[in-house]
Amino acid sequence: MWEPESGRGGDGGDSKSDGFEHRGQSWHVATDAPSDLLVRVAGVSFHLHKYPLLSRSGRLSRIFHEERRGDAEQLSCIDLEDLPGGAASFELAAKFCYGIAVDLTAGNISGLRCAAEFLEMTEDLEEGNLIFKTEAFLSYVVLSSWRDSIVVLKTCESLSPWAENLQIVRRCSESIAWKACAGPAAGDSTDSSPRRSRRQAAAADWWMEDVAVLRIDHFVRVVTAIKVKGMRPELVGAAIMFYAGKWLPGMAKEGGALEEGLHIVVSGAGGGAAGNMREQRMTVESLISITPPHKDSVSCGFLLRLLRLATMLGVAPALVTELEKRVGMQLEQAELADLLIPCYGSATAGGGETLYDVDLVRRLVEHFLVQEQHDGGAAAKTRVARLLDSYLTEVARDRNLSPTKFQVLAEALPDTARSSDDGLYRAVDSYLKRLCRVMDCQKLSMDACMHAAQNERLPLRVVVQVLFSEQVKLSSAVAGGEAAATVPARRALLEGTPQSFQEGWAAAKKDINSLKFEMEGMKVKYLELQGEVESLQRQLEKAAMKAPKNSSVPSSGWTSGWKKLSRLTKMGADGSDHDNQPRSGHGPAAPPAPARKGQRRWRNSVS
Repeated sequence: MWEPESGRGGDGGDSKSDGFEHRGQSWHVATDAPSDLLVRVAGVSFHLHKYPLLSRSGRLSRIFHEERRGDAEQLSCIDLEDLPGGAASFELAAKFCYGIAVDLTAGNISGLRCAAEFLEMTEDLEEGNLIFKTEAFLSYVVLSSWRDSIVVLKTCESLSPWAENLQIVRRCSESIAWKACAGPAAGDSTDSSPRRSRRQAAAADWWMEDVAVLRIDHFVRVVTAIKVKGMRPELVGAAIMFYAGKWLPGMAKEGGALEEGLHIVVSGAGGGAAGNMREQRMTVESLISITPPHKDSVSCGFLLRLLRLATMLGVAPALVTELEKRVGMQLEQAELADLLIPCYGSATAGGGETLYDVDLVRRLVEHFLVQEQHDGGAAAKTRVARLLDSYLTEVARDRNLSPTKFQVLAEALPDTARSSDDGLYRAVDSYLKRLCRVMDCQKLSMDACMHAAQNERLPLRVVVQVLFSEQVKLSSAVAGGEAAATVPARRALLEGTPQSFQEGWAAAKKDINSLKFEMEGMKVKYLELQGEVESLQRQLEKAAMKAPKNSSVPSSGWTSGWKKLSRLTKMGADGSDHDNQPRSGHGPAAPPAPARKGQRRWRNSVS
């Protein structure tokens, strides 16, 4: 804020300025005539004279005549605590009333214009009064200058609502918007500073740094005016991203920097922290509301960081939903680090908080699919599928992530979105490892161990760990003299199984290799058989073409052979177990193998 041209000293110091003397917290007119009017403004006392001020200020004149009591020569006191611009603006207005030359500048004009309006210094009282002077300076000097318009709009921050009501904010905003759209040539023609040269070199974005110094409400006014005048959405978006990077913590950086910056805001002391959070929330809400709706006007990473900040600060739900839709429009551009948004306060069905907001990502994918129904971009779906698989792999380590949420997110995209399920496999593998680590094999009962050893759904490593655990328990039981009834049972469980963890893996790998070899052999035999069937079918087709039209081809060995081979190939393709099925469709079904005596029946899973 501009300071008056007065050599103000410390408390109790004396100074002079154009006929005014400053004594401590008081101003006195340097004249022999005694003061007969005391005006107090924001703790500063002005010892003045009635005639110069009452003749030019309608408000002071009215207050004086309404509150006048007793002798007219008695000292009158008037309090103007709510005068816009404070003591600095009133000092300039008082000097103007005394006929002292006042230097109007971009730094003091808005406060002096509002003070003149407050004091009602109109043309009805005197021609060329202060309202007329300040209004002319605003219209013909300030609004024609880029720099002055920025300075005046900045000084209007402490003059609400007077600056709004007098249209100073609107006129400055429109002036700035017009010059920003017109280009650097619309700036100050007399400005030859290096700053102007940099603006001319930057061309399209020369104005963004200057506008970013404004308070959020005035920045919104300028950007709104710029959008009305037709500036390209990507330039408007660039200005918004620049402003957010300047005023919002972590928005100009990646990853954890955002969390660190927000921690400083949230962990502040006392009412200051609450005030900071309100300001940050208002800034985020304002930026969301003015962001152009066009795709790619701002980056997807910026939108996701803004969404993370909005979630933490508790921004209005309607604006958060709008921001989620914007992210969904260009989700294929996102990076994994931007998607890892912490879960602020939401809990799973089990009562624990997940590390990352999985529900939020699911909604982003849903918004993306809605948008892609119109665009139909296959490449975008493929990129989102890879991104989602990486996200699933990351969140699979969270012990509070329920299987339902994992499955819903894994199935959020259609099957056609993935050309390869390798990424999905890695996510599922990571999730299964996390689930299996939850279970302590040493705490399983003997019955549970018997079922786990035969459970085909468990990973082989877990089965081996169960068997190894039982082996340890058996050794401890024998050494500790455990009840005789439990030792044979544990030995029966381990009978025929590997005796150590390494041997178990070796045996498992051997079985897997044997199965692979058998499968390859079956595949070769199946291909050979299929080739023979195709050859027989071609020969039959040739025979049918050569036969007369009215004659029927008698059934032959070729025909019966072809039918048998067709049945065999179909059975092989279906994976049927020919050893356990009857050779003829007319024979009775083979009876099921009798269960071993004393064998315990288990369900498919242990709940």
